[in-house]
Amino acid sequence: MISIKYFINLISLFMTKQFRFEVKVYYEDTDSGGVVYYANYLKFLERARSEAIYSIGLTNKKLLEEFGTSFIVKSCNINYKKPSMFEDKLTILTSIKSFTKTSINMIQIINRDKDVISEAEICLVTVNQKGKPTKIPQVVIDNFKKYIN
Repeated sequence: MISIKYFINLISLFMTKQFRFEVKVYYEDTDSGGVVYYANYLKFLERARSEAIYSIGLTNKKLLEEFGTSFIVKSCNINYKKPSMFEDKLTILTSIKSFTKTSINMIQIINRDKDVISEAEICLVTVNQKGKPTKIPQVVIDNFKKYIN
């Protein structure tokens, strides 16, 4: 019997409202048994979020210099479904769940072929140079709207 959550994730693989990023697992990402160390999934997710920002013509540095803002992770809930191994090719799908004036809630799914490796729900907050929450630059909202599920 397939769970509803698994079925929804399977359907999401074929939806176009996602940013797609691929990563290969290197030896440095694994433990002595060749299994990806759990904390490295957080690095893969961060890379995918950074690449999503790059895909809209911005960088984290540019956000800071031009808009005086940075994205920080407020919360991260990650569920590990299956292990990934040395030399696996993983695909990270990122979609936007919701926006507020100062935060973005994202769903990130790491897949190997058709297998769901992990699922994460991330809340990002924009802060100014003093670390205080600030409005998300409109250019980010305008460009990320295409990733809303």
